[in-house]
Amino acid sequence: MTSPASSDALLGSGWSRRTVIAVEAALIMLALAIELGGTAGAAQHQGRGDLGAAGIAWLVAGIAAMPWRRRFPASALTVAFVTTLLYWSLGYPRGPVFVALIVTFGYAVLIGRRLLAITSIVLGFLLFPWLGWLLGREKIPGPGAFIGLAAWLIVLVSVMEVIRSRRERARETERTRAEALARAAADERVRIAQELHDVVAHTMSVINVQAGVALHLMDDDPNQARDALATIKDVSKDGLVELRSILGALRAVDEGAPRSPTPTLRRLPDLVARAEATGVDVQVEIDGDVDTLPVNVDVAAYRIIQESLTNVARHSDRPEAVVRIHRDGDALGVEVVDAGSRATVAPGGSGIAGMRERAASVGGRLDAGPENGGGFAVRARLPVATGD
Repeated sequence: MTSPASSDALLGSGWSRRTVIAVEAALIMLALAIELGGTAGAAQHQGRGDLGAAGIAWLVAGIAAMPWRRRFPASALTVAFVTTLLYWSLGYPRGPVFVALIVTFGYAVLIGRRLLAITSIVLGFLLFPWLGWLLGREKIPGPGAFIGLAAWLIVLVSVMEVIRSRRERARETERTRAEALARAAADERVRIAQELHDVVAHTMSVINVQAGVALHLMDDDPNQARDALATIKDVSKDGLVELRSILGALRAVDEGAPRSPTPTLRRLPDLVARAEATGVDVQVEIDGDVDTLPVNVDVAAYRIIQESLTNVARHSDRPEAVVRIHRDGDALGVEVVDAGSRATVAPGGSGIAGMRERAASVGGRLDAGPENGGGFAVRARLPVATGD
């Protein structure tokens, strides 16, 4: 059973209620123009007389059921089916009177109500040719009527099933992509938490030791106690800045501290050496002081460069990279340009998403994309100013 909420989603993701109402109104006006106007024009050449008030009432009743298909698809299809069948079987002028029936039937197919759709098809195939004859309003149908109706119904069902299948594939693709991005973001948050675990543990350890020293020397050596308190102030300030930067990004507790040293820009030469060992020609340009960065910014910059060089090794047909690091006042600029002539990033990868999450975790931003002259560039701007 399809809920109204899921049915509404079929009209288009992100549509406002006012837009939905406008679309429904336009659809109803179009149906009225086709069914009433088209049939009235066709009636002049059939010898069946005019539509009449009763004929117009049957057609309008079917069209009036169309807006209800989104909340009550079975009821809307039933009303459209019955009114169209009675109009057709009571001998009124022939014309394009199936708009409401097609719309409500097609909607039932799109939302997966196959039993409802198949039932209406079977009943339509049996009743539309025969009911008029049984009521004494039409001649007995010939084989051609059944063949034509069967062909028309097969085409209608096939078209609607193709549309439904494509919509399902598109929704599944979007859902899979969203899940992959969510997993990438969650994994990156865990990695950030693990890397900062050592920093937080170190900060707390220093505060604990220095507090003990201050208490022990408060009376005997006030100057040394004052230095210990100053150290506590500086260390706790840095720790608070680091914690503030990740609270908005992390929603899970780390499951274990890393045993290797925290990767920072001080280990950039090792990273470059490993990249060159994989065949990447790397040039490094550093401008400004990068030795006094906050640890979380230092780690984020290192990881962004690491992922970018990995992408160069994997995806560039001519792996040549330029790494530029620029300290500009209260911001750190990180740029990795892949000079490969046809450098690309594999579709669906999570590397770019992970780098954006890394930059966002420290309050920065990251842009990545192909260069006008060829190649691919990753550019990040990370704030490094610290406040109280």
